[in-house]
Amino acid sequence: MGDDVTFPVGYYDLHPDVTLNFQLNRFWNWVGEPQMLDELRRVAPNLTNYDEWIGQLLALGERALGESRMLAGAYLVRAAEFFMSADDPRRRGARQTFLDTVLTQCGVGLDQHHDVAYGQATMSAYRLTPASPRGVMVVFGGFDSYIEEWLPMLLALRDAGLDVVGFDGPGQGAALEAGLPMTAEWHKPVGAVLDHFAVDDVILMGFSLGGCLVMRAAAYEPRVSRVIADDILTDFTACFAYRLAAPQKALLVNAGLLPAAMVNRMINRARSRNLLVDWGIGNAETVFGVNTPAEALAAVRAMRTDDVSSRITQDVLLMAGAEDHYVPLTQLGAQIQTLMNARSVTARLFTRAESAQNHCQIGNLGLSLQVILGWLDEHTGHSGLNAGRPAVD
Repeated sequence: MGDDVTFPVGYYDLHPDVTLNFQLNRFWNWVGEPQMLDELRRVAPNLTNYDEWIGQLLALGERALGESRMLAGAYLVRAAEFFMSADDPRRRGARQTFLDTVLTQCGVGLDQHHDVAYGQATMSAYRLTPASPRGVMVVFGGFDSYIEEWLPMLLALRDAGLDVVGFDGPGQGAALEAGLPMTAEWHKPVGAVLDHFAVDDVILMGFSLGGCLVMRAAAYEPRVSRVIADDILTDFTACFAYRLAAPQKALLVNAGLLPAAMVNRMINRARSRNLLVDWGIGNAETVFGVNTPAEALAAVRAMRTDDVSSRITQDVLLMAGAEDHYVPLTQLGAQIQTLMNARSVTARLFTRAESAQNHCQIGNLGLSLQVILGWLDEHTGHSGLNAGRPAVD
């Protein structure tokens, strides 16, 4: 995988649950293999609980690896691992299988991996440098991904001439495995990465919850010259509450006003009735390094951008899906309105007609890449960044 990085176009109705359907499309989009899509169609009706999801996707992944369909196998194993609990004995092995396989398939070697000092631990990073770099881009994910999942996109950015650094910060991937909980002070891990690589004048890009984190970092890090939020995310609490029934939504939004014991009791009751509430709260406890739902929701409330956006003075690209089922579309307008001191603000709304209406443009990652590179052409003066790709309207 390298100069020939391509992404499929299309978002498929694989599962009746909107979130589970998204996750199946998400992992398939990194592979684009017709056989994998057929397999997902076949097993999707049986994916009604965590055990079925994990067992069936893990079996598909292991079979694909046995058939030397390595990239499909890697992402199927990762899809299975996605819903494994932190104490699941299969989780460590599944994670390592994914990492080993995807790094090999993407041609990323040990010499491109870096351990970045951060406090008493380290963060995992990769530097992917082209022959003639045109700029430095630092990239990270969000609430539930590993940076290695994004390697096909990072390689495409490298092949477009960017010196790409991708890393897992606190609460993500290897950093979380090392015991680093997520922090709202995201400029600190970003600063550590910039120090490690001795870079300045960087493009900073965050995916998913990273669209919030990138704003929080850029507000306090002067070495960042351009900011890309893919997707926008101004208020993580609102995302947690989005699409929940009214009583559950009211509980999440008002949790900070209620006694912790009451919040814990009511959230635990909701978790017993809703698989995705259970996963979301459980993952938040793990990511933020806390032990109760009330503590998790307090950490979630700190993930916002309205308190830092006025400090941002860089060029900013905001990306949003018209039908994002995680992030309310109202957050796009909210983010624009608070960037009154930015050098420039560009907003791009992706639609169903483009097969890019979903979170992080799952369904048309190639268009996402095209828009990013087109915007960089306009704001860096390096017209060659988008060489060979169609112009962005």
